[in-house]
Amino acid sequence: MKDYKEIITIEPGKRGGKPTIRGMRISVSDILNWLASGMTIPEILADFDELTQEDIYAVLSYAADRENKIYQIAV
Repeated sequence: MKDYKEIITIEPGKRGGKPTIRGMRISVSDILNWLASGMTIPEILADFDELTQEDIYAVLSYAADRENKIYQIAV
Protein backbone atom coordinates (compact mmCIF):
# COMPACT_ATOMS: atom_id res chain seq x y z
CA MET A 1 0.00 0.00 0.00
CA LYS A 2 1.09 3.56 -0.70
CA ASP A 3 2.00 5.80 2.18
CA TYR A 4 -1.24 7.44 3.32
CA LYS A 5 0.48 10.83 2.98
CA GLU A 6 0.17 10.40 -0.79
CA ILE A 7 -3.61 9.94 -0.48
CA ILE A 8 -4.73 12.07 2.47
CA THR A 9 -4.60 15.78 1.66
CA ILE A 10 -5.35 18.91 3.66
CA GLU A 11 -6.37 22.09 1.87
CA PRO A 12 -7.32 25.15 3.96
CA GLY A 13 -10.31 26.09 1.78
CA LYS A 14 -11.74 22.60 1.38
CA ARG A 15 -14.03 21.06 4.02
CA GLY A 16 -12.78 23.58 6.57
CA GLY A 17 -9.22 22.30 6.36
CA LYS A 18 -10.18 18.75 7.33
CA PRO A 19 -8.12 15.90 5.87
CA THR A 20 -9.70 14.64 2.65
CA ILE A 21 -9.09 11.91 0.10
CA ARG A 22 -6.92 13.01 -2.83
CA GLY A 23 -8.27 16.56 -2.72
CA MET A 24 -11.88 15.42 -3.12
CA ARG A 25 -14.66 16.66 -0.89
CA ILE A 26 -14.82 13.29 0.89
CA SER A 27 -13.17 13.67 4.27
CA VAL A 28 -11.39 11.17 6.46
CA SER A 29 -14.10 11.66 9.08
CA ASP A 30 -16.82 10.88 6.49
CA ILE A 31 -15.28 7.50 5.80
CA LEU A 32 -14.63 6.74 9.48
CA ASN A 33 -18.25 7.62 10.30
CA TRP A 34 -19.55 5.37 7.51
CA LEU A 35 -17.44 2.48 8.77
CA ALA A 36 -18.50 3.14 12.38
CA SER A 37 -22.16 3.13 11.34
CA GLY A 38 -21.74 -0.37 9.93
CA MET A 39 -21.13 0.25 6.24
CA THR A 40 -18.72 -2.22 4.71
CA ILE A 41 -15.87 -1.27 2.44
CA PRO A 42 -17.66 -2.78 -0.60
CA GLU A 43 -20.79 -0.73 0.25
CA ILE A 44 -18.77 2.50 0.48
CA LEU A 45 -17.01 1.74 -2.80
CA ALA A 46 -20.35 0.99 -4.49
CA ASP A 47 -21.81 4.32 -3.30
CA PHE A 48 -18.72 6.37 -4.17
CA ASP A 49 -17.13 5.05 -7.34
CA GLU A 50 -14.37 7.68 -7.16
CA LEU A 51 -12.98 5.97 -4.04
CA THR A 52 -10.69 2.96 -4.05
CA GLN A 53 -10.02 0.29 -1.46
CA GLU A 54 -6.57 1.81 -1.07
CA ASP A 55 -8.25 5.12 -0.08
CA ILE A 56 -10.17 3.37 2.69
CA TYR A 57 -7.03 1.69 4.01
CA ALA A 58 -5.21 5.03 3.88
CA VAL A 59 -7.95 6.54 6.07
CA LEU A 60 -7.56 3.72 8.60
CA SER A 61 -3.79 4.09 8.58
CA TYR A 62 -4.08 7.86 9.03
CA ALA A 63 -6.52 7.43 11.94
CA ALA A 64 -4.29 4.83 13.61
CA ASP A 65 -1.26 7.10 13.26
CA ARG A 66 -3.14 10.04 14.78
CA GLU A 67 -4.38 7.87 17.63
CA ASN A 68 -0.83 6.72 18.36
CA LYS A 69 0.41 10.31 18.43
CA ILE A 70 -2.40 11.41 20.76
CA TYR A 71 -1.70 8.47 23.07
CA GLN A 72 2.02 9.23 23.18
CA ILE A 73 1.36 12.87 24.10
CA ALA A 74 -1.04 11.84 26.87
CA VAL A 75 1.33 9.35 28.48
